[in-house]
Amino acid sequence: MPTSQALSRTYGRDAADRGVEAREPTVEGARAAIECFYFAFNQRSLDVLEAVWAQGPFVSLNNPLGGIMRGLDDIRALYQRIFDGPAQVWVEFYDVVEYVGQDTVVFAGRERGEFIRDGRTVPLAIRTTRVFQYFGGQLGWRQVHHHGSIDDPEALARYQRAVQQA
Repeated sequence: MPTSQALSRTYGRDAADRGVEAREPTVEGARAAIECFYFAFNQRSLDVLEAVWAQGPFVSLNNPLGGIMRGLDDIRALYQRIFDGPAQVWVEFYDVVEYVGQDTVVFAGRERGEFIRDGRTVPLAIRTTRVFQYFGGQLGWRQVHHHGSIDDPEALARYQRAVQQA
């Protein structure tokens, strides 16, 4: 039977690469996997980021910058542009509720952070959902879906303009 609970934990700039623990078939393994994502993002590690995402044509990312992307190649390309670009970006996942099923965990919450370029800072406030599935063995927990939305239209426009100039 699925369960849900609010987490007091945040995942941000202090996140660790817990890839070995993300292989465990427990909810703690799923928590290790999401922590790996935030480690990868905030440390600009494309290798760790690729290890967090599942393979397959229906793995998807829906966000305010990339629209709807399917497949790891397109997702990797988006993150590579962010990591290799001149801007500094960091995010922290907080106000998290986890929904735990047999081999799927959904993490829903909020991200806060900053996009910094040329001395200009754009604050980020994003509603975020990340879905992880357990694949067993050496694969462990992998992200199969991400959805992010920015509520404030003016903040979204500022962020999109800042990224387009990058």
